[in-house]
Amino acid sequence: MATESAQILKAARIAPEIFQLRPDYRALLLVVDGIPPGPSDTASETLLREAENHVRELLTQHPIPDFPHIAAWREAYKSFGTKPNKTRNSLEALSRRVVTAGAGAGGAGGLPRVNRLTDIYNAISVKHQIPLGGEDLDKYEGAPFLIRAAGDEPFQTFSGGEPQTECAAPGEPIWCDGKGVTCRRWNWRQGPRTALTDDSRRVLFILDALEPLGDDRLVKAAEELAAALKGLSTEVQAEYRILGASGLGDEVKL
Repeated sequence: MATESAQILKAARIAPEIFQLRPDYRALLLVVDGIPPGPSDTASETLLREAENHVRELLTQHPIPDFPHIAAWREAYKSFGTKPNKTRNSLEALSRRVVTAGAGAGGAGGLPRVNRLTDIYNAISVKHQIPLGGEDLDKYEGAPFLIRAAGDEPFQTFSGGEPQTECAAPGEPIWCDGKGVTCRRWNWRQGPRTALTDDSRRVLFILDALEPLGDDRLVKAAEELAAALKGLSTEVQAEYRILGASGLGDEVKL
């Protein structure tokens, strides 16, 4: 796993035009292998409750659009011509679930209860207020890269339960692998080809940051995510790298 992960992390790249759009953008790429599949459990439920309580605490200070990192991402979305009230980044969409989706399992709140893996990374995203996506590396081809779309890149999705193909909008940031687009508009919508399932064991997590969120908070979130997953099995291994305008940071094993 170590060699493959190192190759994925070393070959990952972000196009210069992304930093022209947002010089403060950074991505922490975390590769985790050996994750044992399983249903939601008491540990994942605890993390979800902590995340939901954190959103409620933040709501005593600001409405959700004014949460500092959410506000930064709303401005980023405006910068490439997207209306943030219509197209919400994954962090804002999840945070809104706490207060708009009614009671979750056990009356805990609005975050979805899906499976142990999804519950854990959704909870970390909301608790640390960082957009966080997961890609199934067994369905992935090559290394991830982030570019601005030309406007002719096909994107597979579903509408009304039926598969359909649409194109990315010109100028929007898109994450890709060797086969095509994996996620549109930085952290808005993931394609089904590389989406996590109940059987996913090898995952690339992408944690997105803009100022005022610093690298220390990115690393703290990654460490908590890795620790939660390593607590599931001694076979779980994890390592990460931070990509920013200055290039690729050092590879770190967790």
